[in-house]
Amino acid sequence: MKELIKLVYVIIKYLQYFKNNSWIMRKKLKLLKRIINNTFAKKKRFLTRITPINEVKQLLEQLYPIACEKDFIRLGPESDGGYLVPDDLDGIEACFSPGVSTVSGFEKDCANRNIKVFLADKSVNAPAEKDDLFNFTSMFIGSMSNDSYMTLDNWVGSKMPDTSKELLLQMDIEAAEYEVFHSLSEKTMNRFRIMVIEFHDLDQIWNLPFFGILNRVFKKILQTHSCVHIHPNNCASTGKLNGIETVQAMEFTFYKKERINETKYQTSFPHKLDRDNSPKEPAIVLPISWYKN
Repeated sequence: MKELIKLVYVIIKYLQYFKNNSWIMRKKLKLLKRIINNTFAKKKRFLTRITPINEVKQLLEQLYPIACEKDFIRLGPESDGGYLVPDDLDGIEACFSPGVSTVSGFEKDCANRNIKVFLADKSVNAPAEKDDLFNFTSMFIGSMSNDSYMTLDNWVGSKMPDTSKELLLQMDIEAAEYEVFHSLSEKTMNRFRIMVIEFHDLDQIWNLPFFGILNRVFKKILQTHSCVHIHPNNCASTGKLNGIETVQAMEFTFYKKERINETKYQTSFPHKLDRDNSPKEPAIVLPISWYKN
């Protein structure tokens, strides 16, 4: 990086000789940009526009977890694959769980509560556990429908066509969640009383083009749901810029706004039911920038 800074300094000094000739300046600036981009590419990095700090802060404030009246319960194992949800599962007919891992504890706990469970993943042959209430489809969930992919709208519509039935969504699909939510209709999203989603690449929040994608997804969700819990994945990397800490992957619990009577904020983390995703990695506490304090 020191070599790059030195190179830029030399080129800028060189460009001063052409400051009175705008055509040559434009040509030399293009050359400078190409040299810098190539240098970064060799280090497997790239240049981008940085997100204004006020836009980042505004989004984080909108995501401050709300304190709902219902207590939390934990579904799934005491490690990766377990999530906190409001204790408000009565009346939920089915859980949709795209992304099948080596554990199915969350889905098994749902089935034990007599909730039908629909699972989808083309990268595995079957769920990690068996249950009579499990229904597995060997397909990926994405923004289009073809031989390998189906949209969340199509999947939900084919399995639970009765739109009066309330649902639960649990999704961990390694950054494909953004395209899924971009293509998801508000009608289908509104059927989910509770949504538990692991969002990835949150360290890219300062990358302005990516922030635009992320921001639109969260704003879409927040039209109908409130964030009630955030849990950082302690297997993920962390970073800090402009005083704001980020964790590359975090698990968000969203709850239908119509089921929350008043707006109070969660002010203490972690929750007593939170568990590290991996006991072999150092614990990560939710950074203070992500909740009301």
